[in-house]
Amino acid sequence: MNDLEPGESVLIGQWLVDGGRVIGDETCERIDWLIHSRLERLARDSSGWETLYRDPRDGRLWELTYPQSHMHGGGPPDLRLISSDAATSKYGIAA
Repeated sequence: MNDLEPGESVLIGQWLVDGGRVIGDETCERIDWLIHSRLERLARDSSGWETLYRDPRDGRLWELTYPQSHMHGGGPPDLRLISSDAATSKYGIAA
């Protein structure tokens, strides 16, 4: 898997149908790998569906969301760069 690149600011996963099963695409797999192997979890919002992470390599902040709420489990994941001010405002921590 690949670490986050300096020029990246958003990763949007997609669900695919494979033999009647719904599976995550390569971006879903990469997001899962990043949040479990590379990024540091800092906080969760009150709903538990949105999570703030920090990349320890460069200090950038990333927010994991599931924006397709009409889908089962919130749909595929979305990992986006978030500003320190936005993170502080939303999560109530000095990031």
